[in-house]
Amino acid sequence: MEDELGGHVQTSNQNLGREEAATRARIVSVLAYDVELNLADARDPSVSGYRSQTTVRFTAEPGASTFLDFIHDGVESVVLNGRELAPTDAVVGSRVLLDSLAAENTAVVLGTALYSTSGEGMHRYVDPADGETYLYTQYEPADARRVFANFEQPDLKAEFTFSVTAPAAWHVASNSRVARRDDHGDGTATWRFVPTARMSTYITALMAGPYHYVSDHWTGRTSDGTVVEVPLGLACRASLAPHFDADALFGTTKRGLDFFHEMFDYPYPWGKYDQAFVPEYNLGAMENPGLVTFTESYVFTSRATEAQFEARANTLMHEMAHMWFGDLVTMRWWDDLWLKESFADYMGTLAVDEATAHETAWVTFANRRKAWAYVQDQLPTTHPIVADIPDLEAARQNFDGITYAKGASVLKQLVAYVGRADFTAAVRSYFRRHAFGNTTLADFLDELEAASGHDMRAWSAAWLESAGVPELAVELVQDDAGTVTSAFLTQASEDPATGRQTMRPHVMRLGVFDLRGGALLRTESFNVEVAGARTELQQLVGGRRPALVLPNDADLTYAKVRFDDVSLATLLGHLDTLDEPLARATAWASLWNMVRDGVLPAPRFLDAVRRMAHSVREAGVLQLLLDQMRAAVLDYCAPSLRGREHALTVARIQELVVAAEPGSDAQVAFARCLAALARDGGADSLVAGLLDGSRTVHGLAVDEELRWALLQAGAARGFVDAATLDGELTQAPTAVASVGHALARAARPVASVKREAWNTALSGVGADGFALSNDALTATVQGFRIGGHELLDGYYAGYWPALDGIWSSMSIGQATRVVQGLFPSHQDHLGGDPAMHPVVLEADEWLGDHPGAPRALRRIVVEQRDHLARSLRAQAVSVTATAD
Repeated sequence: MEDELGGHVQTSNQNLGREEAATRARIVSVLAYDVELNLADARDPSVSGYRSQTTVRFTAEPGASTFLDFIHDGVESVVLNGRELAPTDAVVGSRVLLDSLAAENTAVVLGTALYSTSGEGMHRYVDPADGETYLYTQYEPADARRVFANFEQPDLKAEFTFSVTAPAAWHVASNSRVARRDDHGDGTATWRFVPTARMSTYITALMAGPYHYVSDHWTGRTSDGTVVEVPLGLACRASLAPHFDADALFGTTKRGLDFFHEMFDYPYPWGKYDQAFVPEYNLGAMENPGLVTFTESYVFTSRATEAQFEARANTLMHEMAHMWFGDLVTMRWWDDLWLKESFADYMGTLAVDEATAHETAWVTFANRRKAWAYVQDQLPTTHPIVADIPDLEAARQNFDGITYAKGASVLKQLVAYVGRADFTAAVRSYFRRHAFGNTTLADFLDELEAASGHDMRAWSAAWLESAGVPELAVELVQDDAGTVTSAFLTQASEDPATGRQTMRPHVMRLGVFDLRGGALLRTESFNVEVAGARTELQQLVGGRRPALVLPNDADLTYAKVRFDDVSLATLLGHLDTLDEPLARATAWASLWNMVRDGVLPAPRFLDAVRRMAHSVREAGVLQLLLDQMRAAVLDYCAPSLRGREHALTVARIQELVVAAEPGSDAQVAFARCLAALARDGGADSLVAGLLDGSRTVHGLAVDEELRWALLQAGAARGFVDAATLDGELTQAPTAVASVGHALARAARPVASVKREAWNTALSGVGADGFALSNDALTATVQGFRIGGHELLDGYYAGYWPALDGIWSSMSIGQATRVVQGLFPSHQDHLGGDPAMHPVVLEADEWLGDHPGAPRALRRIVVEQRDHLARSLRAQAVSVTATAD
C-alpha cells in the first residue's frame, strides 16, 4: 500500500492490538537486527523512497507463525531461514507473514521505504535558506516500521546494528558510535555503527544531512567510584549554526548527567550522548538513547525569554531522565506509558530546580504544566493515569496532559507521601532489578512498597487507576466579631467514568495570608493530611478570619482549588501584592480554572489580569497568563461583551509594551501578546508602524519572530498584502519565515484566500502538487481560522462529511491536525441552553451517525465538542454576571 508523502491510505492491519502483541511476545524472542538503508539519492526531490533491508535473528516456538511490521512502498524479497517467500503471498498490507518457524530463525526483508514530510518515520526537509536536505527519524509509538521491517512493540527488545549509505559530505549518526566509514569514491559513503545495547524499536534513531556538529565530553563517578566517560555531541542545521549556543547546551547537559548519576546511582548505559535539534519536529523531543532529537525551535533565532530558556532546560532534563526511565527500563505495553512520561516530566522539573540556575521550575510547573492536566482531565475522554490502551491508535492519542502533566503532579504528591529518601531508594532498586527489561505498574509499586512500607496498592487505586480532578475548598464559619468558630477542608473527587466519589489521600500545605501595609503576606502555613470528604482545620479555629486561605500552598498535590468569597475578593483585588512566586502562580492557575468552569465570569478575570499583569515577574507565568487572557476574550466572553473587552485589553497591552522595562522579558511577552490580539483589530496603527519603522518602542527589537507575528496581524486585518508577504520571505527564506508566510497568506480576509486555504487543508496538498509538511499544514489551518463568522461559517457545512475522508487519506498525525484545527470551535452563545447550539448539535449528530468511526477520530470530535460547550457555558455566565 502506498504511503504518500504526508498523507497515506491507512491499511487496517497497521493498528496492532495489545492482545496480538502479547501473543507475538509469547511466541517470539528477538536477538538482533542488522538494518541497511541507502539514502544516497535523498537530495533528489523526485525520488520518493529508499532501499531498506532488514536481517532479524529471533527464536520462536517451532512450527508457530508470526509477522513483521513494515509500512512500505513495495517489498522486493522475503527470505526466512534461507527459504524465499513470494512477496505476493507473504506481504499483506503492512505485515510480512512468517510461518513454519524454527527454534532459531533468520528473516531478511528487502523493500522500499518512503521519505516523509509528516514527521513520522524518515522525515525529509529541504532548508529554504540554502537548499540543503536534512533527514531524521521519529518513531514513537510505532513508526520504526516506516523505515525498516521489525517486530514493532516495546517488549520485543533487541540489539540493533545500522548501516547507512548517504552523500559522503554528510553527518550521519545513530544511537551508537560509528564502527567504520567506507568512502565509495563516487560522492557517497557507508557508515556502519556498532551494535546497540538491547532496546525497543521505537527508540532507535538515525539522522543524516549536512548538520553542524559540535563535540564535548563528560566524566563522572558512581557511588562505588566507577568512572563513567560519556562523549557528548550537539547538532543542528548548518544555516542555524550562528544561533547555536552550544556552550550553554553542553553546560545544562553536564549538570543533568551529574544530577541523574547521583539521583539514580546507575551509570549512563548508552555510551555516547548526542542531542540533535531538527526541523519540522512533531514533538518537543524524543528520548532515543544516545541520539536524542529535539525541536529546533529550541535554537533561538529571535530574542528568547527566561521562560524559553527554562523550558528548553526542562526538555533536556526530561529526555535525559528517559535514558534510565523508559529506555533502560521500558513499559511492556502502552497501558503503562505513564511509567516513563510522568516520571520524566517530574524528574525534568526536579533537575532544573536543583541542578541549574533557573529558579522558577516548580512555579512554571504549577502554573503551566498543571493547566494542561486540568484541561485534559475534565474532558469526556479523560482516563486514569494508567490507561486502557487496546491498540496503537489509542496509544497515539494518549500522549496527553494526563499521561505527562497529571502523572507528574501525582508523582510529586507521591514523593510527599512516601518521602524523598524512600522514593529515591525505590527508583534505584527498580533500575538495578529491571535493567534492559520491560515492566508494568506492579513492578514499580513493589519497589515503592518495599522501600517505604506504605500500602501502595491502595494509593495506586486512588491516584493512578481512577480519573478526574479532585476539588478542594475551605469552609469557614465566623462569629460577629470575625473570629473563626469552625473550619474544614472539603474534598469533592468524582470519577467521571464511574460517577463514584473517589477520595484521594493528600499530603499538602495550607497557607494563611493577611493584608499588612497594603501587601498580601503569608502569616501561617501548616501541613494537612486529607483522606476523606471533610478534614477539620483546627489551626484556624479561634483566630481572626484571614483575608486569604490557600489550599495546596506549596503545590504538593493535584487538585483544583475553590476559594471562599472573602479569599476570592482578596485575590481579585490584591494578588499583585503577593510576593510569593509559587503561591501567586497557584492562585492565578486556580482563577483560570474557575473561568473555564463558569464559576468566575471572564470579564472579572480580565479586569484582574489587566490591572495586575505588570506585577508578574516570572516570565513563564506571565506568558501563560497572557495566553489565557486572549482565550478569555475570544472564547469565554459573550459576543455582546467581547468587543468592549477586546478593546480594553488591546489598549492595556499597548500601555504595558511601552511601560515595561526596555528589552525585558515582560516587554517581549507583552509585544507578542499584542501581535496576537491585533489579528482581531484594535492596534492597526501600531502594527503598521512597527513593520515600516515609523513607530518604535524603546528597547523593543522587531526580530524575526515578532516581525512575522506582526505581519500575520497585518495580513489578517487586510493591510499587508500577498506581494509584501512574498517579498519578506524572499528576502529572508528561513524556516521561521516559511511557516509564518504560510499562516499569514491564509489569514488574509479575502473569500478566495479562505477557499484556497480550506481546500488545501482538506487535501493536505499545496499549490505545487506536493503534500504539505506537518508545519505547513498546521500553519495553513491556523491561518484559515483567523476571521469572522461572515468569512468562515459557510465552509463548516463541509467539515462533517469530510471527516471520514480526511482520516482515511492522511496519516494519523496529519489528520489530527486537520480535524482538530478545522473544527468550528469559535462560536457565539445564542441564548438558551448551550447544549442546543447548532454546532454542538451537529457534533452530536455526527457522533450518533458514526458509532463505528475510528476511536481516535471520535475522540477528537468528542473533545472539541466539549471545549465548545464549555466556552458557551462560560459565555452565558459572563452575560448573567454582567446583568447582575
